[in-house]
Amino acid sequence: MENLTPFIQTMEEGNMEKLVTMIDNFLLNGDPDEQYQLADLLTQFGFIQEAITVLEHLQFLFPEENQLKIDQAQLYLEMDKEDEALEMLTTIEKTSDAYPQALLTLADYYQMIGLYEVAEQKINEAITLLPKEPLLMYAKGELLFETGRYLEAARVMEDLLPHQDSIQAVDLSLKLAEIYSAGAAYEEAIPYYTEALKKEVAPDVLFHAAYASFQVQHFETAAKQLEDLLQIDPDYFSGYMLLAETYAMLEKNEDALKAITDGIVRDEYEKEYYLFAGKISLKLGKVKEAETFLREAIALDPEYMDAIFILSSLFSTEEKDEELVELYETLKQEHFEWSAMYPFLAAAYERLESYEKAYEFYQLAYTEHKEDVPFLEKYVYFLLEEGKRAEAKDIVLILQKLQPENSEWFEMFE
Repeated sequence: MENLTPFIQTMEEGNMEKLVTMIDNFLLNGDPDEQYQLADLLTQFGFIQEAITVLEHLQFLFPEENQLKIDQAQLYLEMDKEDEALEMLTTIEKTSDAYPQALLTLADYYQMIGLYEVAEQKINEAITLLPKEPLLMYAKGELLFETGRYLEAARVMEDLLPHQDSIQAVDLSLKLAEIYSAGAAYEEAIPYYTEALKKEVAPDVLFHAAYASFQVQHFETAAKQLEDLLQIDPDYFSGYMLLAETYAMLEKNEDALKAITDGIVRDEYEKEYYLFAGKISLKLGKVKEAETFLREAIALDPEYMDAIFILSSLFSTEEKDEELVELYETLKQEHFEWSAMYPFLAAAYERLESYEKAYEFYQLAYTEHKEDVPFLEKYVYFLLEEGKRAEAKDIVLILQKLQPENSEWFEMFE
């Protein structure tokens, strides 16, 4: 490997002309084993065509060495030269020791282009030849995982786990946790996350372990894992939302508000943080703070329906009618108009004694709220106040159907 150090320096410098000259000289005078190492080194640094040149030279020296064909085929696939890769792989005889690896390379290719059935056939053929080869079983498990066959994938990986902890630098416990989580089998995933965390306390693993714990309502465990996560990596933004939601489930609403405001400090452009902060502030009775958070969410996204609805509802409840109308007009200027606001606006204009506007919005709201009893009740009384008795009778007839047990509507109609 010492003889390859100058190549590393030249690749880091990006001097292609010099690199090509060095490769040519090395192929004339170098040791074949070191030439093979050079091909690998060139691949690592992204010099794929140069690596192929080295492998072609080695194939000329060792035409029966099928491993060289497989290596070259893999590089062709990286260069999107599928035809050349497939042609090279199909020249490997079934009797060759390298044939199972050739099948695995073909399976990778077919999996990559979405021909999963063909990929599985190739892997199964390879497993028939080498039934105890862990790498082949792992490849099958990955294919099953990718195609959503989570239970089958888990069984394959579980068969591997007693014999080895990892394959190709992949922790099998963590892989099983991911497979079970993908299939929403969070209870089964948790022990594997725990095992993976014993080996390495990594932020991603902590987050996904906490998410699994949250899903099965192990909120105390989830909170502890998320606290540890944010201690390790304060910039793990999605951790703040999940921690806030976890605290809320534990009815630790002040802690939930602090967690989400900490998240806002880290990522001031995440609208969902402001929405959650608004909701939790309302739970705590902090109406003014809730309004501020919700306004911030809408400022980030003028069409953020969840925030618009909650803020409209808040203004309506607090009878902040002018603020509600102002919000509607502002959104309208942004070319956004949403029918869910119409019932709030109708009631607001009625309280403001702007009866023509109230009537306009009651009519607009009626189109999509014909089965909304509280809305229809308000509409009826408004129509009666305005002397629109014929229209009121039509609404009363609907209320009779929706609430046949309520005698008020039958008496009112009479």
